Amino acid sequence: MKSREILTRGIVKENPVFVMILGLCPVLAVSTYAENAIGMGLATTFVLLGSNIVISLLRNIIPNKVRIPCYIILIASFTALAKMAIEAYAYPLYQALGIFLPLIATNCIIFARAEIFANRNNLKDSILDALGSGAGFTLALLAIATIREIFGSGSFFGIALPWLKDNTTMIFALAPGGFIVLACLLAVVNHVSRGQAARREPGCEGCPSAVSCGKLKEINDGV
Repeated sequence: MKSREILTRGIVKENPVFVMILGLCPVLAVSTYAENAIGMGLATTFVLLGSNIVISLLRNIIPNKVRIPCYIILIASFTALAKMAIEAYAYPLYQALGIFLPLIATNCIIFARAEIFANRNNLKDSILDALGSGAGFTLALLAIATIREIFGSGSFFGIALPWLKDNTTMIFALAPGGFIVLACLLAVVNHVSRGQAARREPGCEGCPSAVSCGKLKEINDGV
């Protein structure tokens, strides 16, 4: 697979949010403001990148039977680093992201990329995969947050917008607004892709439940 295809796949063809439908909990929770969306996206990208690098380097060393606990330790370690850095240098963002910052350690996007890609590919490709998936997640978050902040708060990146600041639609700032915006953007993506995103059948290689799948275990064991 070409480097360009690996990098762009997570942004378009396998976008974590709009195609794979993964990581929706933080997407809906922190997408009320664009600044929060950027912060969560960059933090998740950092964890993705760090875990993909280490797992790719150690993929021939980590015993197959304990690979999942190793993934958990590595991902949790990078999540802790991201949490401490944001708390130290961007405390308002740390407060805004709240519990969803440490919960990056449980994000199924990161586990899926670790098991499906980093565990089977070289360092260069694993880095590109992490950057692509992280960028796709960040852009999806930003798209949702932009709509919600503009119409729900009448601002963009905290800057008040004329007329809109006095004519906000509060539902966009609430949980139902997150579902509405996500549903509308999913409909747009499926319309543009002519339904290919909705009908996508990734199989074992792209299944987000691959970690616990017995059939994938047979593939990994060479059966």
